[in-house]
Amino acid sequence: YRKALRLMRMADRFGLPILCFIDTPGAYPGVQAEERHVAEAIAVNLREMSLLRVPILATVIGVGDRVLVLENSYYSVISPEGCAAILWKNRSFADRAAEALKLTSADLLEMGLADEVITEPLGGAHTAPAAIAASLKAALVRNLQELQKLSTGELLQKRYDKFRAHGRFTTVGEMTVPRGRRRAKAKKNGAEPAAEKPA
Repeated sequence: YRKALRLMRMADRFGLPILCFIDTPGAYPGVQAEERHVAEAIAVNLREMSLLRVPILATVIGVGDRVLVLENSYYSVISPEGCAAILWKNRSFADRAAEALKLTSADLLEMGLADEVITEPLGGAHTAPAAIAASLKAALVRNLQELQKLSTGELLQKRYDKFRAHGRFTTVGEMTVPRGRRRAKAKKNGAEPAAEKPA
């Protein structure tokens, strides 16, 4: 992470655009990662990337002015197997977890987390590397040309607006308060809580 940050700062200094190709699992969540401050290093990179004055193109996901995603790639905060293990205590529910996580390229595009989906050849990108490389190059060049027309101020403002728009949600009905907290909430609001039924 620190090497990557050093190179990105160098690109910023020399006015070079940054192209990120992300194909990696999430950071390892173990004790060793905590001891080495991996989460802090990731957070610093994201903060610093948001302030760089040159165009950033990220393929798959990351802080970028444009995020491109290959058709068969996915992005999620957790793997479907890990999600199923937590929610259903059984990894065999991974298909249900994947559907609920909305992690496909089409889902990412619909939610505004990706800006463009790059179509892959039948069977996936690995079946025709030259063709997918040409498609990716064309998409990168096109997006980079659009971004280079913006002033530094416009670039930074659009990047800020893009990531501030993430995390939209819709409230349906009133939020359910866990039973153990109803009495405290009612007391705080000056009302007498309704009697709680045993579970």
